[in-house]
Amino acid sequence: MSIPEPGTTQLRVARLTKAHGLKGAIKLELYTDEPDKRFTPGAAFTLQVPRTSEWHGKKLELVELRWYNSHAVAFFKGIEDRSAAETLLKAILWIDEDVQTEPGDDDSWYDYQLVGLKVVREGVEVGTVRRVDHFPAQDLLIVATPAGEVMVPFVNAIVPSIDPVAGVVTVTPPVGLFEEAPEEEPAEVDLSGVDLADPALSARQPVAPETDADSDAPATGAEPDASSIDSEPDSSEEEPRS
Repeated sequence: MSIPEPGTTQLRVARLTKAHGLKGAIKLELYTDEPDKRFTPGAAFTLQVPRTSEWHGKKLELVELRWYNSHAVAFFKGIEDRSAAETLLKAILWIDEDVQTEPGDDDSWYDYQLVGLKVVREGVEVGTVRRVDHFPAQDLLIVATPAGEVMVPFVNAIVPSIDPVAGVVTVTPPVGLFEEAPEEEPAEVDLSGVDLADPALSARQPVAPETDADSDAPATGAEPDASSIDSEPDSSEEEPRS
């Protein structure tokens, strides 16, 4: 990636995911809520690719953005066929943005405005915003803490306040997000008034034996059915006289 001009920053706006058709079109995974503003004909994008890529250090110029079944598909200058498009897959597109430009929505933030801010819970600092990950369902603040990275859903219920002047992001996370949830204490059982010597209390309920799927015989260790045991005649009974 190139170094932005003084007074500007770079914003991540999309990732190239899949070649579309045979004429060099590429499907985009968008990281912006304003694709019609970011992807205008002639827009230039800095490429984030591995150093070994033939595209390292180069830029792409947009020819046209189209929509197919709600998916954004881009055509770029110089990318004329599918083979050329496939050399760009997984590349991330960045644009230069004036640092004085602010989002029109009060609840919208650029990544660079959030990265580096302290994360505070109940007045106590718990970490620092390392980056923002963008997903179709919601964005995640990746917070660096002494125990490692924590993924915080970037929603009003969990991130109710952002103060860029003070450099603070206030969070109200559910229990267990920044630490292990406390284990519940076992419930105490009141045994007052219970006669523990009662033999009935020591009786165990029988457990139905497991059976093999292909057999009617009980599993190993199960007690045999009383009806299947040959019983000896009671010697106390007299044989009938002839």
